[in-house]
Amino acid sequence: MKLNGKVAVVTGAGQGMGRAIAQLFAQEGATVVAVDLKLENAQQTVAGTNGLARKANVADSAEVKAVFDEIDATLGRVDVLVNNAGIGGLDKFADISDSAWARVIGVNLNGAFYCAREAVRSMKKHGVRGVVINFASSAVASGDGPVHYCAAKAGLMGLTRGMARELAPEGIRVNTIVPGPTNTPMMAGVPPAWAESIIKGVPLGRMGEPEDIARTALFLASDDACYITGQNIACNGGCVFF
Repeated sequence: MKLNGKVAVVTGAGQGMGRAIAQLFAQEGATVVAVDLKLENAQQTVAGTNGLARKANVADSAEVKAVFDEIDATLGRVDVLVNNAGIGGLDKFADISDSAWARVIGVNLNGAFYCAREAVRSMKKHGVRGVVINFASSAVASGDGPVHYCAAKAGLMGLTRGMARELAPEGIRVNTIVPGPTNTPMMAGVPPAWAESIIKGVPLGRMGEPEDIARTALFLASDDACYITGQNIACNGGCVFF
């Protein structure tokens, strides 16, 4: 019960890595708030637990604030935030439209900032020595991904470092998980030939599973990682090194 009594918010919790993380956190004693664009999926994630499901577009700062205000009012604080919500794309660089660029940056980078800002405000208000976990991608190092996706995920690493430096004196830890190719609905949308070539580049010889990522998130959220902040923790089968 490594998270017993903690309040943990997981975005993009309706499927894939987010669902695995939310469910593992609940098993470890946390009250989980599963946030997703699809409320029904979030409800399925927390079914059978004491967790809450909430619908929000993380790219909309007003929606994010409303969710965190409710969490603060009903659960009293936020101990852990997992910024997992993200979207990809298949656009070639010269074909990326303004709207496609804005959408990917809006969800992957702006959304993480909006959620982290509200979580940290709650932590500071209640004197919580909390944890923020951002999600980047091995594509940041390999460049093997749509450019807007790579740019947003690289930005998240910078967000982590800046937050970690500023918030450490208040006991708030901030780290980034860097997955490689993982068996999620987003990966299922990648053209088969491209996906096969990516997986061939994994030294451990397989695609990651959501549960692999969830166990890494649990470690970072728990006191086992109490002396770790500002780091990029790669869970990618060795496909790139940080």
